[in-house]
Amino acid sequence: MYGSLRGAVRPNLSTRLGAISALGVLLLAGCSSDGGEDEAGVPSKPSQRPKSVAPFWVNPDGNAARQVSTYGKGGKAADARLVHKIAEQPVAEWIGVDDPEGEARGFTEAAAKADRAALLVLYNIPHRDCGKYSQGGASDGNAYRAWLDGVLKGIGDRETTVVLEPDALPHIEDKCTPQQFHEERYALLTEAVGKLKGLAHTKVYLDAGNPHWIKDPGRMVEPLKRAGIDRADGFALNISNYQTTRENTEYGKRLSAMVGGKHFVIDTSRNGNGPAPGGDDPENWCNPRGRALGTPPTVKTGDPQVDAYLWIKRPGESDGSCKGGPKAGAWWPDYALELARNAKK
Repeated sequence: MYGSLRGAVRPNLSTRLGAISALGVLLLAGCSSDGGEDEAGVPSKPSQRPKSVAPFWVNPDGNAARQVSTYGKGGKAADARLVHKIAEQPVAEWIGVDDPEGEARGFTEAAAKADRAALLVLYNIPHRDCGKYSQGGASDGNAYRAWLDGVLKGIGDRETTVVLEPDALPHIEDKCTPQQFHEERYALLTEAVGKLKGLAHTKVYLDAGNPHWIKDPGRMVEPLKRAGIDRADGFALNISNYQTTRENTEYGKRLSAMVGGKHFVIDTSRNGNGPAPGGDDPENWCNPRGRALGTPPTVKTGDPQVDAYLWIKRPGESDGSCKGGPKAGAWWPDYALELARNAKK
């Protein structure tokens, strides 16, 4: 469902992270400005946001940053400034299948050098996405454990926030994932939470869907408990979706009260205009038009139960091959422009 392409969206990772390291002084300084613009009005490469507001790493060579450069070289300064709204914010890095250790190490090391925390998404559970746009995942439980071990080695003792397996639990509750896979999934998630929390400086949030998906939060209580919510830092809401922050907060507080007061994070990456009209459309979540960037990532949520607003879905990446979009997770410049153009800031 969530539409993030692993691995393929980050070619030549070691080369690119080497270039990031070359920024040295800028990253280590944790500069909070956006670096300004050149004479043509094209924004320069993004730097880090103020740590007290958004302590997560801004990737200066992410998809949006590269698009800004492309627009600038093509004389499209206005488009470059729009996409810079995405490039200047910390977005999650979705760990790929082929080199989990290398990717996790590369991202967390770059974040540590910038005195920031890495924000990672693990999305490789077997039987992922019920055969839909983001189908795939590890071939079986043992393959998943081996992949997870690579991630753990890559993270090490560096400060990291992990969003664990989007859609895995909601797809159990909505019966999309066949019954015969439920026990294995619970076991794998419980193991993953335990191992990740065994690291020195890692926070873990389990996905709990969104208010439009599993409308009664009470239905998510047993899945969360069976997946290890007691050891996790909390749960995540609205991943890759468009439900409003207010609705997610209300939903999250109700769910929190049923799972021991656990805190939660909300994906605000694309909910600036809320969900698209026509909520009964089963694919209303897939590349809806007229949407907007939401509240930028921050830990200053104004609510002690909401740990952060995060951009977990990477704005500008497709939800899937629907409504004219490319395959799930592919960078889609036109959609990035639309989200940025409609943003309230």
